[in-house]
Parts: sequence; structure tokens; C-alpha cells
Amino acid sequence: MSLENNASEKLFESKVKQLCVMNGWHYFHATPHQVRPGVFRSDGKGFPDLTISHPERGLLFCELKSAVGKPSKEQLEWLRALAPWAEVYLWRPSDLDFIAERLGRAPK
Repeated sequence: MSLENNASEKLFESKVKQLCVMNGWHYFHATPHQVRPGVFRSDGKGFPDLTISHPERGLLFCELKSAVGKPSKEQLEWLRALAPWAEVYLWRPSDLDFIAERLGRAPK
């Protein structure tokens, strides 16, 4: 599976969601809300982009970034806080083959 390495985060996110659906995973993405024209806010600053769950394959928290996107301090803190309890990932478009493989199998 391929995706241009310079793909937008939005396009990348749609590909990951597509893989979730194809492999029977449930996903949740909190959508930011507009507080005034051009200004968006999200509850839970830094919380990972996707929460992905499958009854037999596990629970994943995934932060999605473009090829050049940098995670914020809050995003890294959330990933560290969740790591003892679930699988956590910082995924980029170049990881798409791994993502497809991970979503297609049970955890090791």
C-alpha cells in the first residue's frame, strides 16, 4: 500500500480509517469544533488523533503526522501516559505498510 510521502495529514488519516474499516476495527477521532470563524478548539489538548479498538486485536492510540509534522509536547506526554496500558504509535505516511500489517493481525 502506498501513499505519497508528502500527503496531507487529512489524506493520511482517511487512509488509516479506511484500513480500520477493512480490517474490522472501530475508531474514534475527536473532531475540533469552531469557536469563532477560523478558530478551532479540541477538548483534551494533545490527546492522540485516533483511538482504535478491536475485540481480539487490541487497543491502539495513534498520533498521525505528515512526513514533516512535529508532535507537540502535550501529544508526546499523552503517548507516554498511555503506553503502559495500550499500544501507542506516532504514525507517518511512510508507515502505511506497517499500519496495514498491524491492523490486519492480532498483536504478538
